[in-house]
Amino acid sequence: MGLPHYEKSLAMTQSSRKYRTSSNSKSKRKDLHPAHMHDHSHGKGDQRTVANVRERQRTQALNEAFNKLRKIIPTLPSDKLSKIQTLRLAARYIDFLCQVLGNNEKHPNSTASSCFIAHERLSYAFSVWRMEGAWFQHQ
Repeated sequence: MGLPHYEKSLAMTQSSRKYRTSSNSKSKRKDLHPAHMHDHSHGKGDQRTVANVRERQRTQALNEAFNKLRKIIPTLPSDKLSKIQTLRLAARYIDFLCQVLGNNEKHPNSTASSCFIAHERLSYAFSVWRMEGAWFQHQ
C-alpha cells in the first residue's frame, strides 16, 4: 500500500532540499528548495551586478570630476588634497575670484591689462593669499 500522501510529500521534499553543511545548530538559515533558490538568486544576482556596475560608473565619473576640479584650482606642489579639501579649496578660490572681480569693479579707470589677470599671476596671487592664513582659518 505504501506511505500516505502527506508522508510521501514530506519524504520527497526532504530529499530534494539543500541541507546545511555547517554543524552549527544556532544558524537560522532556512533550507531552500533548489528550484526556488535558482530562480531567486539568478534575478537578485543580475540586479546586484547591474547596481554594482552603475555604482562603479558613478564613482568613476565623480573621481574624474574631482580630477578636473583639481586641475582648475591653483594648488601648491605639496598639496595632496582629499575630496573634501578639494571642495573647500574650490569654494575659497571662488571667494578669492569674487574679491578680485570686486576690486576691479571698484576701480573702473584701471587699464585693460590690470582688469585681465593672467592665469599664472592669478594662481600665484591665490597661493600667496592662501599662505597668509585665510585658507587655514576656514578649514
